[in-house]
Amino acid sequence: MEEVFSKMCRLMGYVSQAESSFPAQVGKDFQEFIALSSVHCDGWGISTNDRQHAHTVLEKKVEAAAESATFQKIIADNEADGALLHLRWATKGLPNSEDNTHPFVYGDYSFIHNGSIFPPDSFAQFIDEKFKKLIIGDTDSERYFYLLMGEIEKHGLVEGIKSTLAIVKEHGKTTSLNFMLMNNEVFVVASEHDSEKKPDWAPDDYYVIKYKKSDDGVLFASSGWNQPGWHVLENHHAAIVDRSTFEIDVINL
Repeated sequence: MEEVFSKMCRLMGYVSQAESSFPAQVGKDFQEFIALSSVHCDGWGISTNDRQHAHTVLEKKVEAAAESATFQKIIADNEADGALLHLRWATKGLPNSEDNTHPFVYGDYSFIHNGSIFPPDSFAQFIDEKFKKLIIGDTDSERYFYLLMGEIEKHGLVEGIKSTLAIVKEHGKTTSLNFMLMNNEVFVVASEHDSEKKPDWAPDDYYVIKYKKSDDGVLFASSGWNQPGWHVLENHHAAIVDRSTFEIDVINL
């Protein structure tokens, strides 16, 4: 396996009926998820999509979440009815900077990605000029996001996702294209990866995304920590959560 493919991230996101927080949604095992930042230590970021307020990126920092006083305060104070959390382990050769730290935001959309696309600009020619000029960082993930935004504008949500994946897989070398995308209407989680390209030390389910639904809402997260009773989102599938009804539509990618 090429070394460029050895760095990955951890993802978590929720939508809820009322304003909530990651600790409230996850419960006692939340600190076990945060402990994954001992490896995924190159930055953290949190965005909120509260349906009653303007979209806000609360914070991005180039530091390990478990060792960050800022992270602990933001997590304790943050309440919203939708949010994304990203723990970054930077792809080799890409700088650690806030510009390269997820989430990435456009309008009321926020986006986080787990995986590598090499070269990072292998599909850049397919990004609409409207979005290409918004790129400020070095990552494949930011380019992936803006390609996705353009394809959704052209083709609608489902076909835009499928078109984006097809373009990236045709023109770049990929490990995982797992992503979470949220706006005021939907929460989308895509599971699209090659398990054989996981880090050598990682367990077989390293790229697996799991979810649980409660009376209050829906929570999705990467693997590697205690998730008893969670359901697996199958590879090559995406879950689309309607934020009005909390119904989950699983589509084949």
